[in-house]
Amino acid sequence: MKNKSVFLYALAILLSISSGFWNPIKAQETKPIINASLVGTVIDADTKEPIEGATIQLEAVTHSVKTDRQGKFQFVTGQKLPFTATISYVGYESQIFVFKTSPAVVELKPKSNGLDEVVVVGYGTQKKKDVVGSVAKVSGQALEDIQSSGVDQLLQGQASGVLVSANSSVPGTGIFLRVRGSTSINASNNPLYVVDGVFINNTSLQTIGTGGQETSPLADINPSDIESIEILKDASATAIYGARGANGVVIITTKRGKAGKNNIGFSLSKSYSNAPKKWKTLTAEQEAILQNETWINDGKDFSKRPFRPVSDGGKGNPEDLTTYDRIGLIFQTAESENVDLSLSGGNEKTQYYLGGSFANQEAIVKPDWFKRYNIKINLDNKITEKVKVGTSTSLVRTIRNMSANGNVPNGTVNGALYTPSYYPIFTSDGNYNRPVFFENPLATINESNFKAEGSRVISNVYGSYSILKNLIFKTSWSIDFNENYENNYYNSKMFLGQPNGEATSATSRLTSLINEQTLSYLTTINDNNQLSLVIGNTLQKESHDLTSVTGIGFPSDEFTKIASSATQYGTSRSTASALVSFFGKGTYIYADKYTLDASIRADGSSRFGKENRWAYFPSIGGAWRISQESFLADIQWLSDLKLKASYGITGNQNGINDFSSRGLWSGGYNYLNASGIFPSQLANPNLKWETTSQFNAGFEIGFIKNNFNIEFNYYDKYTKDLLLSNPISSKLGFSSQLSNVGEMSNKGFEFAFNGKLVDKANFKWNTNLNISRNINLIEKLNSTILLNRTILKEGNPLYSFYAHKQIGVNPENGEVLFEDLNNDGLATDADLQIIGNAWPKFTGGFNNDFFLWDKLDIKSLFYFSVGNKMWNNTRYRMGHGGSRNDAFAMLEEQLNRWQKPGDITDVPRMTASGNNASIIPSRFMEDGSYLRLRNVSLGYHFKGKVLERAHIKNLRLYLAATNLLTFTKYSGVDPEVNTTGADQNQIGYDQAIAPQPRTFQLGVNLTL
Repeated sequence: MKNKSVFLYALAILLSISSGFWNPIKAQETKPIINASLVGTVIDADTKEPIEGATIQLEAVTHSVKTDRQGKFQFVTGQKLPFTATISYVGYESQIFVFKTSPAVVELKPKSNGLDEVVVVGYGTQKKKDVVGSVAKVSGQALEDIQSSGVDQLLQGQASGVLVSANSSVPGTGIFLRVRGSTSINASNNPLYVVDGVFINNTSLQTIGTGGQETSPLADINPSDIESIEILKDASATAIYGARGANGVVIITTKRGKAGKNNIGFSLSKSYSNAPKKWKTLTAEQEAILQNETWINDGKDFSKRPFRPVSDGGKGNPEDLTTYDRIGLIFQTAESENVDLSLSGGNEKTQYYLGGSFANQEAIVKPDWFKRYNIKINLDNKITEKVKVGTSTSLVRTIRNMSANGNVPNGTVNGALYTPSYYPIFTSDGNYNRPVFFENPLATINESNFKAEGSRVISNVYGSYSILKNLIFKTSWSIDFNENYENNYYNSKMFLGQPNGEATSATSRLTSLINEQTLSYLTTINDNNQLSLVIGNTLQKESHDLTSVTGIGFPSDEFTKIASSATQYGTSRSTASALVSFFGKGTYIYADKYTLDASIRADGSSRFGKENRWAYFPSIGGAWRISQESFLADIQWLSDLKLKASYGITGNQNGINDFSSRGLWSGGYNYLNASGIFPSQLANPNLKWETTSQFNAGFEIGFIKNNFNIEFNYYDKYTKDLLLSNPISSKLGFSSQLSNVGEMSNKGFEFAFNGKLVDKANFKWNTNLNISRNINLIEKLNSTILLNRTILKEGNPLYSFYAHKQIGVNPENGEVLFEDLNNDGLATDADLQIIGNAWPKFTGGFNNDFFLWDKLDIKSLFYFSVGNKMWNNTRYRMGHGGSRNDAFAMLEEQLNRWQKPGDITDVPRMTASGNNASIIPSRFMEDGSYLRLRNVSLGYHFKGKVLERAHIKNLRLYLAATNLLTFTKYSGVDPEVNTTGADQNQIGYDQAIAPQPRTFQLGVNLTL
């Protein structure tokens, strides 16, 4: 009762506030004008673009007029002002408008803002009010001012239940994205991406390692071409995709031409990015003092301390050393440019969209950059009343300048961050000075020669035939062709190029061919009965080819091609898989109140044995629109109220090898200078699909003419038969075998609110809020898996951290205090324990859009993550007392170390021995919660007769900032980084990764 009272009280306040916004404005008295000429313009209420072909029908007049290309119309009539007219256009809400003056501007609202909004679902579209599953929609307009090279990162904060986190600051690299948690350990956790009906592959083709980071195939998609993105989350929405749907489905729909609306679009933007925060290391003097202190604390001869006069054989007195700043050398103000040009339009028979774009982004850490060239062709043609054909084709060319980053000694950041500041950057003879473990960062920047060039074709060609009025057959042929060529040369000035250079060239090609047929039927039986059916089949073949050649020993650095090397060796491999699918789906709607939705899919995969090749994935769901019931008819403020529930099963086979169930033999072993073969994989004919069952229940509510909407969903996902490399007895000649072992669960809720807080003529305020929580748990696992500081263990979540639990520092002697689980007094592996995990307790986004005077728009997006833990391995390496000797620089927190009896601190005394050196302290696990102003923009729409004469429909100038502010307690440079981005089982691991860039962008959008 208490919660009910709170809800009613909040609702009453909201109603009282909203009454001031939606009370009709009383019409002012207008003196009649006889023989008036009515002139006006009809525009889109959201985009402010003119609407061509809108109909203006005056009250009590038999004829009407339509707007021209500029959205203008004119009526000459003997009537007198004010006029009452009905303005209508397909796809927009009709409006009765009272013209009090002439000229006048009329804004039509797209129907997508209400219950008639159309969302894309599996193999079709549905009105939002009829959707049973959990589907989030993000419009292309919501993404247009956000600086990012990848579509996946643009979704951050835009939809509930979708966790998005960038791995690094390098443009074009991978993004961590999860829809309602992670369901697998060895198989893929990435969602299925569908672009204009093409199932695209999001597997990175990078073969030359860069330290835990990978390139992102999703960076090939131009965000400016996107019309909308739908995220399908529950099993009712995803089961129609069967084997691909366990991790959610992201459907990307690109822009297409519209009949009667011919447009030329042009956009140009320039961006500047910098690092909002950098690491602060100790000066050379401070480093030397601490290393001498370690020497003394370890009981070594004071006279032999490392930093003493050079005349005594030392490295120099601490106060005489020079501090060399390497960190400042690697950062830059990065510049980026984006240019887009599009042509769209058509007539009732043919519609077209042609787009071309160029993007160039520098990284804030030298020397990385990313370039992308896109051509987009969407064409639809109605040959006859029954036959329609079309295509959606993207041609992409990418070029990357790459360097090592993350967890590798030759990384740019590693060499700048970890090298003690007293090491000179150059030797006395002018060569690059390199310490023991890390590459000189200037050598990485100046001498690096690592290029990757990608070519991609994503294309779909379709044809449809209307057999009967409501019975349509459609066939389509699709291809996703992705090729990546890498060429890397380490010259003799770099450590990895010693003594005479080393080079690698690799070409990786991934081709996916898809043929699909569907037969769909849609009918309205009578006023109370609607039925839609679809059946179909899919044939897919995927092949992956790789060729790599390495050369060692070059005559000089002028020769960089492998043909010039003294020693050459290479490898080549090819693999393929096939998937055959049959599916069906039916939706029944009764009286616009009750909806029943059911689907089933059968998938057969070549990756499994003959007995387990096929799997079946059903779903069923229902919805009840209570607001349509007669007993709620008198509640005027309630626009819509829908309860929904669904259950279904989806599968997963992505991420495992194409021949995972078979026994394999490999060749190439050298037996007495003769080639031979050897067993490389143990067969498992019992291998079968991972399966995920999911229950979803929720409600949707709209009130005050649907100006406010709330959606809530609770879900429970359970995955069985995990595809996992299972340890086996070495007597069989193998250490592991891919098997179905383990179970995992994900439970959580999603809340989303969107509303038009103000909807006045000169001021509009729209807001969106979403909050999500996911609880992940490894239910069953027959072994424990250790990955860096991450542990996978039964009864605990994925991404759990394990370390020694530090409980303090002994103020008497500076020794670290920890939970000694076996009571032996020593910090050993037996004392390691789980201390937290990287899953956020809550994530979400908060979006506000303001529109003033029909000219000015202000948009902001905040993103937050609460309760996630981070393992700061940078601190662990640089703040671990004296155990690193002179191999690593130190952070400023080492100045807070214990030095004398009575000191109260959590930083133990400097020493390279004992528990202080061997412990992995839990103090390096930190709270990674943060609130970030993800994006803010200010735009101005120019209007006037000058633009009209120039036939300019829309001209918008904007200034935007990305990652402008971040509020966090995390001590690292950024809580949104992940060194181990290439490993799906690790997140929140921070080691030498630069922060997300703060970007300022100036741009212009023009429509002719």
